[in-house]
Amino acid sequence: MNRILITSAIPYINGIKHLGNLVGSQLPADLFARYNRARGAEVMFICATDEHGTPAELAAAKAGKPVAEFCAEMYDVQADIANRFGLSFDHFGRSSSPQNRKLTQHFAGRLKAEGYIEEVSEKQVYSNADGRFLPDRYIEGTCPNCGYDSARGDQCENCTKQLDPTDLIEPRSAISGSTDLEVRETKHLYLRQSKLKDQLDAWINSKTDWPVLTTSIAKKWLHDGDGLRDRGITRDLEWGVPVKDGETDWPGMEGKVFYVWFDAPIEYIAATKEWADARGLDDSAWESWWRTDKGADDVRYVQFMGKDNVPFHTLSFPATIMGSGEPWKLVDYIKSFNYLNYDGGQFSTSKGRGVFMDQALDILPADYWRWWLLSHAPETSDSEFTWENFQASVNKDLADVLGNFVSRVTKFCNSKFGPAVPEGGAYGAREEALIADLTTKIRAYEGHMAAMDVRKSSAELRSIWVAGNEYLQEVAPWTTFKENPDQAAAQIRLALNLIRVYAVLSAPFIPTASAQMLSGMNTLDMSWPDDVEAALGALPVGHEFTVPEVLFAKITDDQREEWAEKFSGVRD
Repeated sequence: MNRILITSAIPYINGIKHLGNLVGSQLPADLFARYNRARGAEVMFICATDEHGTPAELAAAKAGKPVAEFCAEMYDVQADIANRFGLSFDHFGRSSSPQNRKLTQHFAGRLKAEGYIEEVSEKQVYSNADGRFLPDRYIEGTCPNCGYDSARGDQCENCTKQLDPTDLIEPRSAISGSTDLEVRETKHLYLRQSKLKDQLDAWINSKTDWPVLTTSIAKKWLHDGDGLRDRGITRDLEWGVPVKDGETDWPGMEGKVFYVWFDAPIEYIAATKEWADARGLDDSAWESWWRTDKGADDVRYVQFMGKDNVPFHTLSFPATIMGSGEPWKLVDYIKSFNYLNYDGGQFSTSKGRGVFMDQALDILPADYWRWWLLSHAPETSDSEFTWENFQASVNKDLADVLGNFVSRVTKFCNSKFGPAVPEGGAYGAREEALIADLTTKIRAYEGHMAAMDVRKSSAELRSIWVAGNEYLQEVAPWTTFKENPDQAAAQIRLALNLIRVYAVLSAPFIPTASAQMLSGMNTLDMSWPDDVEAALGALPVGHEFTVPEVLFAKITDDQREEWAEKFSGVRD
């Protein structure tokens, strides 16, 4: 059995995610998970909410709620939206879980024992107005690299440059806006990543199949400037995983928590334990996915994320795993994505710009969004969402090509032969040519899906839909029927079976429409078309069906204009 572990970058708890977040991690991960399940693989698809750190505290304060209560509420919101988008996680966990707390403290203890933790006295920004030390993300200012005026103290989201708070020009508190800041001394723990630089470099060099985007970002962080720097892994915050050396207290670290970027990737492992615990399974159930001494040596581990998350997943998280000295599973492949922009600018959660996941579902079903986002995934460069392109793609691909095929075939058969697969006639040269063409295209589709080439996969799937339409146009069963009803019956018999094949092939992209097609065909047969000719005979003569409802309604010009206007500003 082929075993595949899939993790999607875990979304922050601080608000509902926009479509750019969705296409940069969770949605393509779901596509890959659904495809591999369809091909018979044993899949473990894990995601969670990222609940610690500054964004959670600030969002909770803005909402006027205790942070734990706010996170619990937002977890339910995010889980519900993910479910409505058809994201087929095996488990959707929480980084605030007891499992993650224990595992994070365990890794810290192991890293200390192996000599990869250093206690550092450092100068940190203190806000007199707020009466507290300010973690990096609580400090905003102008980026010294690109001039962006809302850069955070850990990283500029505009140019992605890693920063220290003291690098910022005209820094201010993100809590109060106060510029009454001073630098005071405090003590923190640092992960000595620099000691693992050569090991990380060799490991990354061994990944010759990784996307250029992934390796180029990792190499830049490894070698540019001063190279890989040690990183602080503790913060002066109340909300987070308390600093401990395994299960024992860490003298001098009282009142501090682990930095969110230390505990968040560990949640991938912890969420798998959450999955096992929720099902009453013992530790071997989750350890077989994560520990190479417990069975994970036959697992292929694939991560999906936006490019801003690449440094932490190619360097910091692997450094944590390597430095532990324990046999944990390292990632095999990292599929990274560029940014999806919105109508001439950037999507932005913090600024409320663009279309957010809940808003998208308020105006159209998930499959419309899934198809457009995946077929325009920002793989090799940034891509842009425009309402004109969205309308054209949905209307042409989903309504005119796939939906039209299903409608024409089922309605014609129902009117001329009745609601069952008709008998009579035999396949001839044109049908054999279609089978050969579909076989070639389906094998190509499988290759693109296995390689995680999302846009190529969508283009190949569309060409498979087009092939059926071209066949229908060429043989014209509505004309054939007048002179040779038996031959028309054979043509329609093939086309009805093709609807089932389309449902199976399309399910990773548009699962709801796929289920509608299978329901219309009155079948639960989701068997993959390894043998296309055999697959096109899966629904036998006499098999009854119903004419499905319209799969995809076209987007009108009025709707497009209304939505473009509605989402032209920022979210309230």
